[in-house]
Amino acid sequence: MKTATITELKKELGSLPPAELVELCLRLAKFKKDSKELLTYLLFEAHSLDGYIASVKEHISIEFDGLTTTHLYHAKKTLRKILRFTTKQIRFTGSKQAEIELLLFFCEKMRRSGLQIDYSVQLNNIYLQQLRKIEKAIEAQHEDLQFDYRKQLDALSFI
Repeated sequence: MKTATITELKKELGSLPPAELVELCLRLAKFKKDSKELLTYLLFEAHSLDGYIASVKEHISIEFDGLTTTHLYHAKKTLRKILRFTTKQIRFTGSKQAEIELLLFFCEKMRRSGLQIDYSVQLNNIYLQQLRKIEKAIEAQHEDLQFDYRKQLDALSFI
């Protein structure tokens, strides 16, 4: 079976009546948890990006509170889990501003977690990779926002 292109899907969806569109969306949401989460974001939370970012930050904070610093293996697993969650939320928003704010928050929480980032190659790589992502996203912002975000990024780089 050949998968249709986005253009073909858009054209076909445009020709369907609204009741069928609702049915297709519900059927799509039943099969994949990510689809259901995306649909929930689009329907209920997309209107307030700042509120959504705040709720994601709260969830990240709760996850970091449960982080164990005694066993490095468990700490790495938990950090990867938090990072997967953060990345998924960034994909839902599709916003570079949300990406910057959430990744800055993640890096700040990671720095303050008490983990010895500098002594673990894996933790250091995770941290540096997120800093590179932030740097790349900052370049796509307006100059005024770039200045503010770079100050925050520089503060994380030299801690």
